[in-house]
Amino acid sequence: MALKVKAVERLVKFNKEDAGVYRYVMSPELYIALSQAKVIREAALRSGVSQGVMKACWDAAGEVIKAWATEGHSVALPGLGTMRFGLRAKSVEKVEDVKAGLISSRRIIFTPTQDLKDELADTAIQITCYDRNGDIVKRVTSADAGTVEDPEGDSTQTGGNGDSGDGPINSDEAPVNP
Repeated sequence: MALKVKAVERLVKFNKEDAGVYRYVMSPELYIALSQAKVIREAALRSGVSQGVMKACWDAAGEVIKAWATEGHSVALPGLGTMRFGLRAKSVEKVEDVKAGLISSRRIIFTPTQDLKDELADTAIQITCYDRNGDIVKRVTSADAGTVEDPEGDSTQTGGNGDSGDGPINSDEAPVNP
């Protein structure tokens, strides 16, 4: 099994006056979104319980995860990792300047288990390159180290680079995690 990525030659402009340059821009090839019904059918088949029971458990687990996560808990997702809410907010020097208006966004933060990160690191990546006319010009299969970004910024994890995407956007904005 391999993850599929496409690299499409696109005209990239850095500002409106710029004539632009052609660059190959990579993005994952997204597979179809699996419906909840399909996932429930497959889980019922693998576990040996009826689809009705599986759906009831699925719905109940979803409600519990939502309720606990919105109360500020980090909630386990079986076999996958944990999820929690966080936010981005501007920092201020004085306590009297703290207000809700400093919050720029609310976020959902997923932290995968080490097993899931190891599985992703061990999965090959196949890249198909398309020129600006849509023609395939090259195919590449990964031979990289399988670095997996760690959302908590812990570079000691599998291939983690310490860049969580959770850092400051600019000098006066910092992440705030519950």
